[in-house]
Amino acid sequence: MLRFPAGRRDHFDRGLGDLFVVRTAGHVAGTEVLGSIEFGVSVLSCPLVVVLGHESCGAIAAACAAADGGSTPAGFVRDVVERVMPSVLAARVAGHDQGEQILHEHIRHSAGLPLERSRVLAERVADGRLAVVGLSYRPADGSARLVASHGLSGAAV
Repeated sequence: MLRFPAGRRDHFDRGLGDLFVVRTAGHVAGTEVLGSIEFGVSVLSCPLVVVLGHESCGAIAAACAAADGGSTPAGFVRDVVERVMPSVLAARVAGHDQGEQILHEHIRHSAGLPLERSRVLAERVADGRLAVVGLSYRPADGSARLVASHGLSGAAV
């Protein structure tokens, strides 16, 4: 379990330039995000990609509401909800209906997606130069729990 230092909970207590951060609602990854991650990995030599989901995620709540027959948001927010929906449906098919279970399914999906869609990232993981992890963040206490890992040895976990 990781803990974020008090007062610096969103950047692992790192300064400007220490991390290459790409943020999206619902940690969805379109081509712009994947390109940004590839840039961080291949040009800046970042050795770790972290997909950081969090409790009470609005995108997951909206996708759950839409799956339950509610309305889907308008505009580009709809795109975010539609990208989260497969995780919600997969979690439910597996018998998971609790918020944390659905969040973890979406984190696992989101951590695997860059490797499925990007040859650059998949090759770096395969040759041991990159790890991709999915973490579940609890803002209330600043902790983050490992949910998914690609490219980490069992000893590192």
